[in-house]
This record gives sequence, structure tokens and C-alpha cells, in this order.
Amino acid sequence: MAGLTYAEVGATRAGALPVGYHHLRHRVRLPAGCFTDAAEAVLTWRLHRAAGVRMRTDAPRAVPGVVVTPGLGVGPVRLWAPCVVVWVEDGPDRAGFGYGTLPGHPARGEEAFLVHRDDAGRVWFEVVAFSVADRLSMRLAGPLGRRAQHAYAWWLGRTLRRLCVR
Repeated sequence: MAGLTYAEVGATRAGALPVGYHHLRHRVRLPAGCFTDAAEAVLTWRLHRAAGVRMRTDAPRAVPGVVVTPGLGVGPVRLWAPCVVVWVEDGPDRAGFGYGTLPGHPARGEEAFLVHRDDAGRVWFEVVAFSVADRLSMRLAGPLGRRAQHAYAWWLGRTLRRLCVR
């Protein structure tokens, strides 16, 4: 896809993450029977919005090619991070999407948000990402920036669990 700031497009879908990046894998078990609701929350940006993330997007649902710009923070301190959806799955046991960074994003890489049902029928939410700093602010943040990404994944998991029990 044109405009992406990294070469390894789709690597969050394939499993093996590329070398030379920081990797993140966060997995949380969701309540039984919530696969459909959880998948819909992920694919329609509801999860991110419920987690307090401002989402600028040109479509109501994740589809390849959709530009989405998450905004984290408050007011003038909000950090906007432009991305484009590079892959989507919407099946009976696995649903989610991966988006890649565009120019203006503080990092370079890809992040995926997946809901899946295992062979035992358990439902899981997983965030998978690979990234490196692309802006001075991210480079200066160093380990704190990576901690923030892990905290964000944890917060999304907690938020999705809460959405599933409503």
C-alpha cells in the first residue's frame, strides 16, 4: 500500500514478527459466548472509542485501505497517529484487523487487534505489534514509549472484557 512507513506489510497476520523492531504480544481471555459482540466491537472501532481513544476514520468498519487516525491524550496534548488498515479477517472463529503506520505517526510498524475462538471454545483478544520510533519525541521516550504501548494493549483488553459483560 502506498504511503506506509515500513516494508513488512501484513506481518502481524502471519505470526512471525520481523527483526529490527520492538515486539508486543498481549493476550487476554474474554467471557464465554462473547465472540460475536467482541468481534463487532473491534471491527467497528467501538473498542477503541470505549477505551477513550478518539478515532478519525473514513469508514464505519475496518476494511483494507481505510485510513484511521487514533488520537491519544487530551485536548492540545492529544497525539494523532495516522494509519491505514492493511488486512482484515471476519470469520466464524477469528476476526480483527491490522493497521500500518503512515507519515506523521510517531512510530513505524504495524499493530493488530484480534478476537479468536480456540478449539475448546474459549474466546481470546490479542494485540500484536511491531514498531520502532520514527519521531524524535518517540525516540526520547525510549522505554517509556514501549511501556505506554503495552499499557494501551492491556487497557484495550480490559475495555473489551467490560464491553462483553454488558
